[in-house]
Amino acid sequence: MVQTNLKPTIVSDSNFDLNTYLERKKELVEKALDESLPIGKPEKIYEAMRYSLLAGGKRLRPILCLATAELLGEKQNTAMATACALEMIHTMSLIHDDLPAMDNDDYRRGKLTNHKVYGEDIAILAGDGLLAYAFEYVAENTKNIPAERIVKVLAILGKAVGANGLVGGQVMDLDCEGKSDVTAEILTTIHRNKTGALLEACVSSGAVLAGASSEDLSRLSIYAQNIGLAFQIIDDILDVTATTEELGKTAGKDLSAQKATYPKLWGIETSQAKAEELVKDAVAQLAVYGEKALPLQAIAEYIVRRKN
Repeated sequence: MVQTNLKPTIVSDSNFDLNTYLERKKELVEKALDESLPIGKPEKIYEAMRYSLLAGGKRLRPILCLATAELLGEKQNTAMATACALEMIHTMSLIHDDLPAMDNDDYRRGKLTNHKVYGEDIAILAGDGLLAYAFEYVAENTKNIPAERIVKVLAILGKAVGANGLVGGQVMDLDCEGKSDVTAEILTTIHRNKTGALLEACVSSGAVLAGASSEDLSRLSIYAQNIGLAFQIIDDILDVTATTEELGKTAGKDLSAQKATYPKLWGIETSQAKAEELVKDAVAQLAVYGEKALPLQAIAEYIVRRKN
């Protein structure tokens, strides 16, 4: 893989350490997620939902939500319900994505996938349960935020996961399997929906909770769209270059499923360069915020350096 040499555009004397930041935020998110979904009845469905929701991972999506809200001056605890809901939606997408009718994978985050443990029927219902609960959780647990902002967040989440977002992207992705004429434009549309829409929702929802201006929302949306596409490009590269152990899921799945990918279209080096350019453009949107944007800048640059 090509090594990255991104130069930050936010000049700072700060000793900001991304690893420490992510570890601290992840610990808070893990605790909040555990508390968000206690075991109820019927126990089987709650156990299945918790199995995947609490299976670990980077928790990048809720952290992006929290970091954006804090950038604009909102307290972390008022955005935590939305941060948890975003992870619930993301987890739903992983459960369903792993099903035999979709990508048919046996492992996720180094553990057996939900349908391998609970069966396909319960896995489908666990995903459905998480999706529905995400909206309920935001509505009932977001405190000290004006109602109109909460309604706007709910709309953002709905759009991100629907036919104009994640679901639509997945449909296009499945339709393009085995086709040799998929263009860069089509592939970008797929991934701006399948991957990018939810990442953009993480940033936009955090901004809305903080009362962002239209200018803030515009800048931060561009930032999120760019890191979302960069994230997917790196995912495509890692499917080729990383091992199953490194990924925590089956490596080489894109190739075996004859999926359209950026490395197949452009090659690995050009794909890496495209991801780096997207991140550079994303970081440029943050310059106006100065050092307050260091977490978002560092997360963007981490995306092109990650190994899983």
